[in-house]
Order: sequence, then structure tokens, then C-alpha cells
Amino acid sequence: MTIPTSIPSPDISSIQVGPFQIHFYALFILTGIVVAVILTSRRLTRRGGEPGIVLDITLWAVPFGIIGGRLYHVVTHPTDYFFPGADLWKTLYVWEGGLAIFGAILFGGLGAYVACRRAGVRFLSFGDALAPGMLLAQSFGRLGNYFNQELFGTPTTLPWGLQITPSQPAFPTGLPADTLFHPLFLYEILWNLAGVIIVLLAERQYNLRWGKTLGLYLIIYGVGRTWFESFRLDPTEFELLGIKINMITATAVAVVGLILIIVQSRRHTEPEPSPYLPGRQWTSLHQPITELPPTAASTDADDVPTGDATGQK
Repeated sequence: MTIPTSIPSPDISSIQVGPFQIHFYALFILTGIVVAVILTSRRLTRRGGEPGIVLDITLWAVPFGIIGGRLYHVVTHPTDYFFPGADLWKTLYVWEGGLAIFGAILFGGLGAYVACRRAGVRFLSFGDALAPGMLLAQSFGRLGNYFNQELFGTPTTLPWGLQITPSQPAFPTGLPADTLFHPLFLYEILWNLAGVIIVLLAERQYNLRWGKTLGLYLIIYGVGRTWFESFRLDPTEFELLGIKINMITATAVAVVGLILIIVQSRRHTEPEPSPYLPGRQWTSLHQPITELPPTAASTDADDVPTGDATGQK
């Protein structure tokens, strides 16, 4: 039995179905979204959310996330899209790869926030329910990067080094064609899956409602991406003070997560009564309507009901 000494890259990144070209990258992104929606819906429903409400929020979050992810990627990789004779329509070719997760998180979060306010759901409660599903979705997305041969690190001689086709645009100039690279797509998949386990185990031991699970997700992903970006090969990366912009952004994400946990731990020591804003609670037709305990009142900006003091809109 021969032990493999490298990870081969796929020879194809799409298939032709009649007049349509189906890109694996798009399929993995869509699969990740479906998995995240299913898991998030189950988690939020168990916490008192209306079945199907997550799908309504997703219809806002996903388009915002795709726009934000693509915008961030194009802005931080200008030489890939803006040069003499460039086809500017390619800035819209999401299926060819190039969705930056940080832009997707920022814009997708904005879309989710708008949808949550419309539905009367606490945004941070939705984020808590989403956290493990988001990590799973990102894992599927990294498989798409593998098929596009677009996410790898510095050269390595390790037995799991990744083969990259020399004709690929991201292949560094001046290196031998048989150079192997760190498989960052695989590292991040394993990191994200470990993050899912950490989140689920932590929720069993601690009260991580009120946005604390979301904070833990931001810490896990931010720390991992800071490390991965330190040895990622990306020749068109923006830098600020000599530091890759993605490293700065990833570190900021982790810091925001830590601050979120600290602030919410001090502001909320009681159990979260409902994922809904006061006065906007959903009640099943099969359950009697009950009054929430006084602790449900909160000074959070996220908890202020829309309408007058009676809760009427």
C-alpha cells in the first residue's frame, strides 16, 4: 500500500448540464446555506421561535451576505479585476470564487438585523442560534475553495502538502511546478468543525444566551483566521502598516466577540426568557398565552419594542 505524500487538487471545478455550467463552488456555498438554515431553525424553534422564521430571516441575510462578500473580495483584490483591458463584468462572477467571509458576515449581519427587527426577534438571540450552523456553512464553502484551487498557504514539504496546478492564476511566480503548499482550506475546515464541537459543549456547561454564543463564534473564527492569514499566499492582499488587512479584520472580529461576551455577561445573569422582543412574542395555537416574568424587561437597545407602552404597533 502506497502512502500518499501530497493532496492532489481536483482536475475540474464545474460540470456541464445541457446549456448550464454548474460550478462546484456555488454548489458547496448553497449546501452550506441549507445546512445552516436547518440547524439554526431547529435551535431557534427549541428556544421558542416560530417554525419557519429562520427562513424569513435568511431571505434577507443571504443576498446581503453575497453582495458584501463579493464587494469585500473585489475591493481587497483590485489588481485581479481592474487593469487595462479587464472585463469588469467579472467583478460579478461569484461562481468563479471570491466571496470574502468578513464582508459576508458584516453585510449578512445587517440583512439579518433588518429581518429580525421586522419579525420581532432579538438579533443576538438569532446569532446565538446561528453560530454552529455558520461554522458548518463556512466549512462547506472551503470545499468550494479546494475545487477552485484558490486557498493555500506557503510552500511545505509536509506529507499533506497541497498540489496546485501551475497554470492557476494564484500560483506564485518563480516557484517550481511541483511545489506543495499548506492546504489552508483543510486547516480551516478542521478548525471550524472543532469550533462547532466547542460551541455545543460550552452551551451545555454555561449560560451562553443573550449573544454569548455569537461572541464565542466570533472568537473562534477570528483567532483561526488570524493564524491562517499569517501564512496564506495571496499576492493582491491589501496591507495596513505592513499587516494584511484580513489579519487585522480577523483580530478585530475576535476582539468584538470577547467584548460581546464580557458586556452581555455583566448585563444579563438571568436566563433568556424568549428569543423575541418584549411585546412581540410568538405563541403556538396549541399553547396557552402566558405572561413573561419581570426579568424579561431589559435596557438593551436590541430589546426595545417597536410601538407604544402597551406593545401595540
